[in-house]
Amino acid sequence: MQGKLYLCATPIGNLDDITFRVLQTLKEVDLIAAEDTRHSIKLLNHFEIKTPMTSYHEYNKVDKARYLVEQMKNGVSVALITDAGTPAISDPGEELVRQCYEAGIEVTSLPGPAACITALTLSGLSTRRFAFEAFLPADKKGRQRILEELINETRTIMLYEAPHHLVRTIAELLETLGERRLTLCRELTKKYETAWQTNFSQALEYFEKEEPRGEYVLVIEGKNPEELLKEKQQDWQRMSVEEHVAWYEEQGTDHKEAMRLAAKDRGVSKRDIYQALLKG
Repeated sequence: MQGKLYLCATPIGNLDDITFRVLQTLKEVDLIAAEDTRHSIKLLNHFEIKTPMTSYHEYNKVDKARYLVEQMKNGVSVALITDAGTPAISDPGEELVRQCYEAGIEVTSLPGPAACITALTLSGLSTRRFAFEAFLPADKKGRQRILEELINETRTIMLYEAPHHLVRTIAELLETLGERRLTLCRELTKKYETAWQTNFSQALEYFEKEEPRGEYVLVIEGKNPEELLKEKQQDWQRMSVEEHVAWYEEQGTDHKEAMRLAAKDRGVSKRDIYQALLKG
C-alpha cells in the first residue's frame, strides 16, 4: 500500500494550541519532514515524540519532494510540519503537495494554527473577504507590481513582515495605497501578544520613537468600494462612448454585453449608448 502525506499545523507561539490529532499523527507516521529540524526537535521533545525527522525547506523543496514521494510510493507515511503554523501556506510545502497529487499520493490536512487567520479574526476589520499576500517580494520590481495591484483591492489585505523591514513597508504602503486603517498584530498567541488598531501615518510616527520587535502581521483595510466606483466613473467620463464600449470588448466581452455594461457604468440606457455609437 502507498503511504500518505499529512499536513500538520503546529503552534505559532503557544504550545497548548497543538491539536490532539496532530500529536497522534506525529507519533504514528514513519517520517516527519520539517522546515528546520533544529527548531522542530524542541517541539517534538516537548511532547515526547520520537519519530525520525528529515529536513524539507525552500532550498531543497523540489529534489527532496521527489525523494519523499518515492518513499510514500513504497508505503512510508509522512507528516509535513513548518516552523510555525500551517504548512503549504506561503511555504515550500506547496511543492510537495503538488508532486503528491501528480504521483497519485493521498494528501490530508490537519487543521490548526495559522498566523494569517489568527490576525484577521483579531483585527477588528472586515473578515468576509480578504486577500493574503504573505511577505512582499524582496526585489524592487516585483514588490512594486504587487503594491500597484493592491491599490484598488477592496478586500481586507494581510501581509507578513519582519521587524527590521516594517517601517519601510508601511511607508511604501502609505505612498502607494494612501491612508488606510491598519491593525498591527505581533507576538500572536504568546504572553505579550498585541493587536494595535491604527493607520499608516500613526504607525510611522510611533516607530520613529519605538523600535519594532517581533514578527508582524499587517491587516489592512481594503479600498472603499464607493470611492473606487467614483474613481472609475471619473475615468469613464474622460472616455468617449466608443472607447468605453471598446474597453469592455478588449476584455473579451461581446458587443451587446459591452454596450449594456457601458450604459450601466454611465447611468444611461442601452439605447443611449446605441445612439451615441451611431453618431460616432
